[in-house]
Order: sequence, then C-alpha cells, then structure tokens
Amino acid sequence: MDGGIDDPMLGHAADLRGFIESSPSSYHAAHEASRRLDAAGYARQREEEPWSARPGGHYLRRGGAVVAWWVPEGAGPSSRFRVVGSHTDSPSLKLKPQPHSRAHGFSQVDVEPYGGLVPNAWLNRDLGVAGRLICADGAERLFSTGEPVMFVPQLAPHLHREDALTLDRQRHLHPVWATGDRSILGRIAQAAGAAPGDVVGMDAYAYDTQAPAVVGSEFLAAQRQDNLVSVHASLTALLAADSREIAVLAAFDHEEVGSSTTTGANGPLLERVLQRTALALGASWDEYFRMLAGSSCVSADAGHSVNPNYPEYYEPCHYPVAGGGPVVKLNANQRYASDGPGQALWLRACRRAGQPTQEFVSNNAVPCGSTIGPSTATRLGIDTVDVGVPLLSMHSVREVSHLRDSWALAAILRGYWELD
Repeated sequence: MDGGIDDPMLGHAADLRGFIESSPSSYHAAHEASRRLDAAGYARQREEEPWSARPGGHYLRRGGAVVAWWVPEGAGPSSRFRVVGSHTDSPSLKLKPQPHSRAHGFSQVDVEPYGGLVPNAWLNRDLGVAGRLICADGAERLFSTGEPVMFVPQLAPHLHREDALTLDRQRHLHPVWATGDRSILGRIAQAAGAAPGDVVGMDAYAYDTQAPAVVGSEFLAAQRQDNLVSVHASLTALLAADSREIAVLAAFDHEEVGSSTTTGANGPLLERVLQRTALALGASWDEYFRMLAGSSCVSADAGHSVNPNYPEYYEPCHYPVAGGGPVVKLNANQRYASDGPGQALWLRACRRAGQPTQEFVSNNAVPCGSTIGPSTATRLGIDTVDVGVPLLSMHSVREVSHLRDSWALAAILRGYWELD
C-alpha cells in the first residue's frame, strides 16, 4: 500500500482499532488489558492476598490502572526491573454527580471538563457515556451506552457572524440529550444492568461513538490515542517479549489531571508492585534498592507531530513528522525525564528493533507539556526516558497517528525488554 504500509502494520492497526473501541473509558482500557493478559496466561494478583513471584506472568488491576509483570526463570535479588509506563485516561467531559438539568424545553447533561481538552472539538459529535457505577452492595459495574445519547450543539453562523469561536466551558459545553424533562441517569443505569435506585456512586465520561478509521491508507483517526496507542503497544510488546529481567508494564490513570491519585503515576501503585515482587523473591531492603539502582523506565506517552498548517509553533530543527518513527522527548527544564543515559537506552532499543526514531524539543516561546516520566523518575529514582508516537490534533476528540509509528513503538518496546 502507499507509504510503505505492509501487512504486519495493518494487522497491528486493526488490533489497535479493536483495543480503542473496547476502551471508551480508563476503566474499560484496564479491563480490556486484563482480559488480554488473562488470555495469555497471566495470573491476577489481588493486593490483599500474599504476593506471588513465581516465574511467569502476573498482573493487578485497580480502577482504571493495570500493572503487569513477567518474572523470568532464575529471577532473584540480583535481578533488575525494566518498566514501560503509559496511561489509560484522556481529556473528556465528566458527568457531575447530579447530571440532570432543564433549559428552554430541553433536558441537558451537566458535565465538568476533565484534563486539557480542546473545547471546540466536542461540538456536534455523537457522544456516548461510559465509565463505572458503584451499587449499594459495593459492586462495581462497568458500563457503556454503546450508542450516541447526547451532543453539544454549536451556534449557527447566521446568529454568530464572527470568525472567532470562544466557548464558555460552563454554558457552551453543555450536552443536550432529550426534550422535555428526562434524566440521563436511567439510561446509564440501564447500560450497567442496574436499577437507578441501587446506584450510589458514579465515574462517567463522554466519549466519541465514531469508530476508528484508516485514512488515506497511512493514518489512523480515532479518539483517545493519547494514550491508548502506548498502552496497546506496551501490552503487545510485553506479550511477545523474551526478557531476561523482570519486565513491568504500568498503565496508570489520571495522567491528564496531574497523576496525584491512588492509580496515578505519583501514587504508590508501581512502587508497591516492585517492592512486593522483590521481597517475594527473597530480597532484603538493601538488595531491593540495589535492584532499583540497576533498573530503568521507558515512559511512553503521545508526542507531537509538526502540523503543516502551524509550523511556527514548533522548534525549527526538532520537529517530528508523523510516519518518521516514535519520538524521544527532551526538555531542559525536566518537563520530560529524558537525559543522556535515557537517550542512549532508547537508541539501543531502537537499534535492536531496527526502527527509526525522532527527537522532539519544544519551541522556546511555546509552553511545554509534561507526562508520567518525571513522576516515575522522582518517585523511584531510576533512569527514565520519555518517548511516544507523534500525533496530529492531540487532545482533540479525534486524534490522528501514522500506522507505521504505532507498529514501530511496539517493536521498540519489545526491543527494550529484550536488551542484554
């Protein structure tokens, strides 16, 4: 096909599309990853139960986060951890606890912006609702409406003839779901198979119901590619890798809002997995810290491709192009954790996989974002490098990646886990 896209890349893209469609919320992404780990023979570890470090695959799931690890034969206190981090959440509109309101003959859904969303991208989209419900008996139920149930209508140009579009997040990002006086809570409870009166808690988010699509034989257009592309690539790589060290996948939640939660990168989840695994392998505390000293982390989050319509926003000599390979992200002020040793580690993995890479540095006049890399490096004190596939329209409802880059990322992450 055009652009050098071959069958393995198309197969990877088809599997990625399926993963995205199965993951309309962070909770669904963690569930789908767990389902695939189960199918591959990984054993689920309950946090309240004794820890197992027997050779083979293990995983735990907490909320919208999942951590999986492979213990090779002969692992012990002299082993090292090789971690790949990512995150399951994306910018969205989160439903408020009492989401029902009425205005001028319409029933609307009260929402709150989650993360750094692009407001205008949510206009005129066919939106579903997905997330989790907590019932009175303590049971957690994942749900998805599976079909569009609401939309955010844009003001017609006949009534607003200015080119500039300024949206008030309280007044204008207010979805419509019905006429008359009807609450959406009944529809949500139905999707979860619960009675409305049984629901005592809810974490529910809007999502785009339009299916992922390959565009022009090279590009993938889909919601939540930041950062499901990395979650999928790391999961694919883990299940294919033959690692001599303890290979760890950490897919956190809440990166888009700062990571400071029980399931975020600033929380204890990954650290506890590493500690308990080391102790179960017979390590003393001193030996555990020695294991960390030889460990490393590849933080895989989405990066920026240059947008050819806005080149002035990019560093003239360090702008990645979609299709040119995953990027390593660098920032002098440590908004990314990458440094010289991290770059060298990444390049070794790229060479092992036979895949290209690019460098991303922000334009000095444009504020730089951040990701889970600095959080992981700070909490664990291990060498960390920030990488990812270059996206167009990042944080939009419909982001765009190149098929070659997502496939290459999985190959490089496998190469990292298989390094000598």
